Amino acid sequence: MRNIYILILILTITSCNSQHKKDDVGVKEELMETTYYLIRHAEKDRSDPSNSNPALSKTGVERAKSWSEYFKDIPLNAIYSTNLTRTQQTASYTASEKSINVQTYDPTNLYNKTFKDDTAGKKVLIVGHSNTTPFFVNKIIGESKYKDIPDNENGMLYIVTIVGDEKEVAIKTIN
Repeated sequence: MRNIYILILILTITSCNSQHKKDDVGVKEELMETTYYLIRHAEKDRSDPSNSNPALSKTGVERAKSWSEYFKDIPLNAIYSTNLTRTQQTASYTASEKSINVQTYDPTNLYNKTFKDDTAGKKVLIVGHSNTTPFFVNKIIGESKYKDIPDNENGMLYIVTIVGDEKEVAIKTIN
């Protein structure tokens, strides 16, 4: 009779340990959510057509401040921007509000292994351009789905959420 109790005890412990491991795995996957917020830079100063690296216009500065307000209650872990003045300025207002340093990324080398590893499980703002922003979204989702943003559109926001192998894209326009 004692042997039966010992057998039941061993089976119970083994069953509990197996279930616990499965629960741990499920929790880890559930917590591993990565969210990318991708925007184009705010309106640039077009007064000098020969300037290939213009700053933001007054309207652009106001939009950059609006982006900062939009992201105020969103807990960001990192902010990335290309190295051009207009993208850096657009990112700077949100970065200042969040006390986060803007990291520069190379738009010709998007969503590489280092970037994926560095941003896994985080909420990340990425500031780019009319062509690099949708291209970055396409690289993340592994499809050629999104085209260049129209030149007069500076309020488009792509939100890419990744949980495990699932990738979801939401697009908003913020005025």
